[in-house]
Amino acid sequence: MNTPAQDGENGSALIGGTELSRLKWRCRRGLLENDLFIERFFQRHEATLTVRHADGLQALTELADNDLLDLLLARREPEGELARPEVSEVLGMLRATPVPTV
Repeated sequence: MNTPAQDGENGSALIGGTELSRLKWRCRRGLLENDLFIERFFQRHEATLTVRHADGLQALTELADNDLLDLLLARREPEGELARPEVSEVLGMLRATPVPTV
């Protein structure tokens, strides 16, 4: 998702409005629980999301719903290709966002 022109060396550039809209669309999930985590995440962090965050979130959205929920509920931790710093950072942000019980 990121390019050197967009994020400099470390992905610290804020994402633009169009990219934010696309990211929100890609984050739509089939499980209500996942949607609640993601909705609260955007409510809390939308104004400060960086290209690095978008990359981490994109990697998480490629997971199946149940696998994502396991990560969000800390039933397991990212492994293999998913065990990247930007994924762990976003996962921490998602987990720290309070979600009401359904």
